[in-house]
Amino acid sequence: MIRSVVAALWVALFCCSPSIHAQEALAPVEARVPFAPTAFAGSDGLTHLAYELHVTNFYGDTGPLKPTQLKVFGDEAKTPLLVLDANALSPMIRPAPAEHESPSILPGKRAVVYVWITLPPGTAVPHVLRHRVAFATDKQTVALLDGATVRVDDAKPMVIGAPLRGGRWIAHEGPGAAQSHHWGSLVAVNGQLTIPQRYALDLVGLDAQGHAMRAGVRDVQKSTYADWIGYGADVLAVADGVVRSTRDDEQEHQPLSPQPEPSSLTTNGLFGNYVMLEIAPGIFAGYAHLQRGSLKVKPGDKVHRGQPLAHLGQSGNSAAPHLHFQLANAATFEGSEGIPYVFDSFDFLGPETEAQLFGQGEPWKAAPIEHRRAQMPLNDVVIQFPSQ
Repeated sequence: MIRSVVAALWVALFCCSPSIHAQEALAPVEARVPFAPTAFAGSDGLTHLAYELHVTNFYGDTGPLKPTQLKVFGDEAKTPLLVLDANALSPMIRPAPAEHESPSILPGKRAVVYVWITLPPGTAVPHVLRHRVAFATDKQTVALLDGATVRVDDAKPMVIGAPLRGGRWIAHEGPGAAQSHHWGSLVAVNGQLTIPQRYALDLVGLDAQGHAMRAGVRDVQKSTYADWIGYGADVLAVADGVVRSTRDDEQEHQPLSPQPEPSSLTTNGLFGNYVMLEIAPGIFAGYAHLQRGSLKVKPGDKVHRGQPLAHLGQSGNSAAPHLHFQLANAATFEGSEGIPYVFDSFDFLGPETEAQLFGQGEPWKAAPIEHRRAQMPLNDVVIQFPSQ
């Protein structure tokens, strides 16, 4: 009698219990979003969320887990805001899989999924995001992650002025490019893993044909500073603020010359000559790769929006003359998180490829000028700032 009762309990608990089967399907991973996203308006006229989902295959004996699908849901909605299959996930994961291979997370290892959500027009910004990831295992089963929720930051991106005056500029390596050296660069320093350049722009000067160098340059590898359209341009304060740190004595590099490895993943190791400007409590505008000896400000100076700070140059970790611009939540590169912003006004002239900067491929043609307000330029689009 006792044996039959025990057997019945065993069957009920372990053979027929839905909860036990559900447990078997759960992925043995730790997953989280370390830095909550903030919605912003891009130069495509749509609202975006950009952030990173960290996934760790926790146990050493699990075997590799291969992500086959990611779905992101907003609030209690049943329709996902984003669906990525294995092919779409491959370019959005770091470490990147080998060519022609599916992404895989080895036992004890972490992968970072770069998530870019474009909200359909008229869709409200969600308060909470939930992630559902399917993993193929080496046992020919599917393990599921359903959770890793994150609350969307309801702060509004800061509206700022132009960092440059007039002219045409390509927003190179800009927001939306997970493969770029900006968003794609995780920085591990002193116990923190952050992305200081999440929304950074490399602003490269262009002529009317969309070329970065002046006409007549025959060998781009032997170009001089004067050959580059943007070199020497005034760099401007994007808002009233206080100068927190600067550097003005680093030698500039020959354009397109081989770059040495940076001495450290810090402001001084990467930015060359720079200005770090606090424009609101806990919000810092960073200007990098400035012309040596051109700085017009020093730490502690109070500046006003539109005030010249320095000249565009090519110092620090820079292959060609341009202005690196970003907003972050700390005064140092290391340990800071890149935060979104929008320019109050600029003209939009359409996309351009990196090859077209150097006159290769189909010639670039400017699209009809569109006046934009309160938007962030996305990756590889041509913009024009006000001349005043």
